[in-house]
Amino acid sequence: MQTKHLLGIEPLHPHQITEILDLADQYAQSNRSKAPINDVLGGCTQINMFFENSTRTQASFEIAGKRLGADVMNMSMKASSINKGETLIDTAVTLNAMHPDLLVVRHPHSGAVDLLAQKVDCAVINAGDGRHEHPTQALLDALTIRRSKGRLHRLNIAICGDIAHSRVARSNLILLGKMENRIRLVGPATLMPSGITEFGAEVYHDMNEGLKDVDVIMMLRLQSERMDGGFIPSEREYYHRYGLDTAKLSNAKEGAIVMHPGPMNRGVEIDGEIADDLSRSVIQEQVEMGVAVRMAVMNILMRSRREAAQEAML
Repeated sequence: MQTKHLLGIEPLHPHQITEILDLADQYAQSNRSKAPINDVLGGCTQINMFFENSTRTQASFEIAGKRLGADVMNMSMKASSINKGETLIDTAVTLNAMHPDLLVVRHPHSGAVDLLAQKVDCAVINAGDGRHEHPTQALLDALTIRRSKGRLHRLNIAICGDIAHSRVARSNLILLGKMENRIRLVGPATLMPSGITEFGAEVYHDMNEGLKDVDVIMMLRLQSERMDGGFIPSEREYYHRYGLDTAKLSNAKEGAIVMHPGPMNRGVEIDGEIADDLSRSVIQEQVEMGVAVRMAVMNILMRSRREAAQEAML
């Protein structure tokens, strides 16, 4: 896999997705067994730049980098010069002068990470930009599905809830579509983005119909902070119609798994008992797979970077 950055799922071919997941699966086993891992990022500097608050993503990138031997720096963007008027491009030029090897960036504006990647010499990973993409989340979701179901193709998968504001939904739509799955989008019309039918997914506004005979249920967080106006009557009404409870879950196939990228709003998107039911819920495994996937992505990007440097010297 020859690539300089991971800015989104769209440029990846199915065999590249499989390569990442195969390596991540090995790391997942190593992490569970506490087996020693080679310092493939030894001598590398990783900078995490999160312009939006994050717990799971930032922590897992930090753990992943350290397990691979990188020197990891977390920049406090709230205290950075950007809040003193510095532009994103100026920040990129400043960081580039420090010669980091890897930048992990989360930004509230779609396209900001791609712009930054054009201005630096190091590898850049998109940790979520606006409503655009969140590629490592889609990859960890794919790995979780593959480990639970034994395959990642020809499954019926329902993505439910706030589709309009979700970069997770977009990245999963692209990835799962590339892997030949049948995807359903379930939620109120007010939370469906325009042009959604271009992705080839089936759209349902009734939860019971949308979950009928599915193998995987992926619940999404209701992103109130991105909403400007009345997208739903109330959280109580939303839970009644679109929150995952036992009655709605009964429409899915026996053995269907339940996912959520977190953080969860219990009693809004999902019933707490279902979220904690380890016989159906793989939410905790998603968190675990996040570290393994990010280890794999950073390993592959650094290998690609080193190979490119060696070729340039020939």
